[in-house]
Amino acid sequence: MESMLIGSFPKPLSFPVVSEVSASKTTGVPFPRCRVRNMLEKYHSVKLQRGLVAQHVARNNEMSSAYQSRSAKHIANAASSQPLESEPGAYHPKNPRESMQDALNAFYRFSRPHTVIGTALSISSVSLLAVEKLSDFSPLFFTGVLEAIVAALLMNVYIVGLNQLSDIEIDKVNKPYLPLASGEYSVTTGVMIVSSFAILSFWLGWIVGSWPLFWALFISFMLGTAYSINVPLLRWKRFALVAAMCILAVRAVIVQIAFFLHIQTYVFGRPAVFSRPVIFATAFMSFFSVVIALFKDIPDIDGDKIFGIRSFTVRLGQERVFWICISLLEMAYCVAVLVGAASSSLWSRYITVSGHAILAAILWNRAKSMDLKSKAAITSFYMFIWKLFYAEYLLIPLVR
Repeated sequence: MESMLIGSFPKPLSFPVVSEVSASKTTGVPFPRCRVRNMLEKYHSVKLQRGLVAQHVARNNEMSSAYQSRSAKHIANAASSQPLESEPGAYHPKNPRESMQDALNAFYRFSRPHTVIGTALSISSVSLLAVEKLSDFSPLFFTGVLEAIVAALLMNVYIVGLNQLSDIEIDKVNKPYLPLASGEYSVTTGVMIVSSFAILSFWLGWIVGSWPLFWALFISFMLGTAYSINVPLLRWKRFALVAAMCILAVRAVIVQIAFFLHIQTYVFGRPAVFSRPVIFATAFMSFFSVVIALFKDIPDIDGDKIFGIRSFTVRLGQERVFWICISLLEMAYCVAVLVGAASSSLWSRYITVSGHAILAAILWNRAKSMDLKSKAAITSFYMFIWKLFYAEYLLIPLVR
């Protein structure tokens, strides 16, 4: 590079330095003094430029060498002090404990825990209605209750899981946190879960040998399948009245009667006689089941409209359906207060009357402050309805 830069300047002229007198003697022509001065200045100028270029090239070479040395040292230090795995975006495999927690959390949401709690609590409560004396609390009783709860919970997971498999696109709008809608579960995973749980439920019901239990599982299976599965003549959830009747049949009739008969006839070996508390529980839960069937569609109105689900909320509007639900529950609580007041047992009368009156007051007070424009508030109120459902099953065994 240096040779190219220097070659771009004109080469200096070589000439002898002679005096003006000797030059004039040799050539006979006078040699002007100014010309000699100009040639000398030009020679010194070119020499100065060559020196500057040489210095510039040397300085560039030194800077380049220093930069390369610093870069090499920086890379070496970075490589020794920061491992490859710590770079942003690097893959960090989860430990087994975190993976297990994620799996349990996904299954927890997939199983719809509020329905699981409701199923377990309702079976336990109805089973207590068959208890007539303290000696009935035997290992045989607790074993029978446990068998019924486990078999019913297995079927419960099948029903709610099948509903999610049939509503993946709708749930992406209404419930994007569910595992199938969010992509945490594949369709294959969902099918495997619901199939295995249905098989396990029937297997347990069969080996127990209780016909009331087996028929409760079978009818729940048929109605749950018809409610959700998207095949011709089925997917009854599309029709508001039929959908409500499915939920009423399972929650109000099958749970109360079939599981009561499971304890009454299979566990205790007594005749199938329906007592006053059993009749009350069936009637009250009929109201409650209709409310749950109606209210569950209030926060889901957007997805139902998009996918053509003609629920009562889509047809009548959120506010109207909301107050229909509140009115039905308040009517049920009034009937429960009257039934409690007619009880011959003083302690039962006091607990059932005051308990239902308090629940009715709490419901009305919360309903007045409800914001129907907020989906979060509607969903929260729906969970509150389920809490009232749980509370009722705590009162039902005390009805005498």
